[in-house]
Amino acid sequence: MVQATGTGKYERLLERCRGLEPIPTAVASPCEATALAGAVEAGRRGLIVPLLVGPAAEIRKTADVAGIGLGGLYLEDVADSQAAAVRAVELVREGRAEILMKGSLHTDELMSAVVARDGLRTGRRISHVFVMDVPTYHKVLVVTDAAINIAPTLEDKADICRNAIDLALSLGLQQPKVGILAAVETVTSRMPATLDAAALCKMAERGQITGGLLDGPLAFDNAISRDAARTKGIASEVAGDPDILLAPDLEAGNILAKQLTFLANADSAGLVLGARVPVILTSRADSVRSRIASCAVAMLVAHARRRQQSGEL
Repeated sequence: MVQATGTGKYERLLERCRGLEPIPTAVASPCEATALAGAVEAGRRGLIVPLLVGPAAEIRKTADVAGIGLGGLYLEDVADSQAAAVRAVELVREGRAEILMKGSLHTDELMSAVVARDGLRTGRRISHVFVMDVPTYHKVLVVTDAAINIAPTLEDKADICRNAIDLALSLGLQQPKVGILAAVETVTSRMPATLDAAALCKMAERGQITGGLLDGPLAFDNAISRDAARTKGIASEVAGDPDILLAPDLEAGNILAKQLTFLANADSAGLVLGARVPVILTSRADSVRSRIASCAVAMLVAHARRRQQSGEL
């Protein structure tokens, strides 16, 4: 288990949640101690109102063994984890929940219910973000997509970028900076990721992607280090100060996020975007701290959606 860094970045996110109304959250199959404790603790902190969905006897047994109190919490009994995923999605569709949260079931089970014909899809491509607290970086860093889109097309990357920008705006950033990663910082037809990066920047110039400041292609060193960018003669407002790193494909994004976690001792909160509601997608190995941070991020996204729907944005 990776140690919590405690750098204060997640605590500042939690501070932004202070005074906001907790969001009803359908928690699918929280039948493992950390998954259940994360949801219950997030509820205790006023981030969410947990609606626990799963085999009731198993959830109660988990709570008893771990010493987790379930008093007053909604608990809906279903047969198994697959039924829990389906029913949790139904609670969202019925308007009873505004966030969907993964418990201890497999990601594929939950996402199958999300992307089903009667699930939670929208016109936007669904994508995943890691919101990372990296001790060696000066602010929260968003890494996308590291969990869902294996080999995204240019159009997919545009939606992945839009989703991440919308998230960053929900977290209070005014014009989030997006570093579009590749192996090199020059555009070459031999590396399709560099062509995609250049096209995404042109799309932003033409108003097809809005709300953020994009630059790319950028190799990781000159994306994250202003000195490295200066050495290579790159003049960029993004280099050295990105809020979002857009990976060329899932493998690169996944490796990057896990390197930051296991080599740089970063904490990470996981969220799926582009669906009708934010989906908290945590690893079964994630700590309670990471799960609470994920709930905080999802809460801020849900409140931003409420404001948008009411015409305040």
